[in-house]
Amino acid sequence: MVKRYDNRTIRRNNSELYRSILENRGLKSVRQYTTPNLRYPTSEEMSNFQIIGHIWKTGDRYYKIADRYYNDPEMWWVIAFFNQKPLEQHVSLGEVINIPLPLEKVLTYMVY
Repeated sequence: MVKRYDNRTIRRNNSELYRSILENRGLKSVRQYTTPNLRYPTSEEMSNFQIIGHIWKTGDRYYKIADRYYNDPEMWWVIAFFNQKPLEQHVSLGEVINIPLPLEKVLTYMVY
């Protein structure tokens, strides 16, 4: 299963700009992940998905919904990205969000 940090380059940041901050923390460098390459699936690609509508209710969180449908709360970002609502504050009560399945197929189209 592809996780957010899979296939991402890890870089060491020891830039002069951060030197005093690093020294104050007793560090020589910080490991940082490069920005992932994600893309929204095309209509043709989405025809290969099963899409389940979930009505947003009080107490809903992306990680809870990901755990329910994907058995993995760390895959919350797939639901957020697919619905183009990066934060839960962007979803209104009663709004239908789409859960794309199967996760493995969705990830092959979204992460490259």
